[in-house]
Amino acid sequence: MAAGRGARAWRFDTGRVCLDLVATEPAGGVPGGGEQLDGPARLARWLTDAGLVPPGTALAALDATWVARFHELRSAVGRLMAAQLGGPGADGALERVNALASGAPPGPRAVRGADGALVRALSTAPDCAGLLAVVARDAVDLLTDPAARAALRRCQGEDCHRLYLDTSRGGRRRWCSGEVCGNRERVARHRRRTLAAADGRGPGTESPPGAE
Repeated sequence: MAAGRGARAWRFDTGRVCLDLVATEPAGGVPGGGEQLDGPARLARWLTDAGLVPPGTALAALDATWVARFHELRSAVGRLMAAQLGGPGADGALERVNALASGAPPGPRAVRGADGALVRALSTAPDCAGLLAVVARDAVDLLTDPAARAALRRCQGEDCHRLYLDTSRGGRRRWCSGEVCGNRERVARHRRRTLAAADGRGPGTESPPGAE
């Protein structure tokens, strides 16, 4: 699922909200993309689009401090996930995520909407620590679930570093999204074959593509 607008749109298709947060960093999102959470307004939009707060929730206290703290959590989660995939160790990151996970997330409640239907609201005004706890607890759940850990992948698309959970049959998915990076790879492969044919070299032999 995509949200936001224009070139800075974000997606929520990694399979976990903690990975969706990691995908907002410059090195974790769309190739060529920059920082997606670059201020309070963008963070407020992400919190709503990610489902951490119901639409219309007032976030009057959200300021640059919130942005810095979410950047800190994002970095810690990203380092922990990279370590799970054979990257460098993440000294201090686990302790930080555990500390943030110990916070109290805002409690949900059902209220009547304008049309009389029940809609989700929060029992108290959400604070930064409570919302950080939601994402940190999701990261703890992923890291302590053997099946989820085994499904963790990094996109093999060119210049894409998004993390995702591979829930495909056989666990052979190569890209964070077949419609995005997968399609980009197919277009690039077709271009290479076309250029090779135009040069008189024929299409050449390529390895069969993996499952998407």
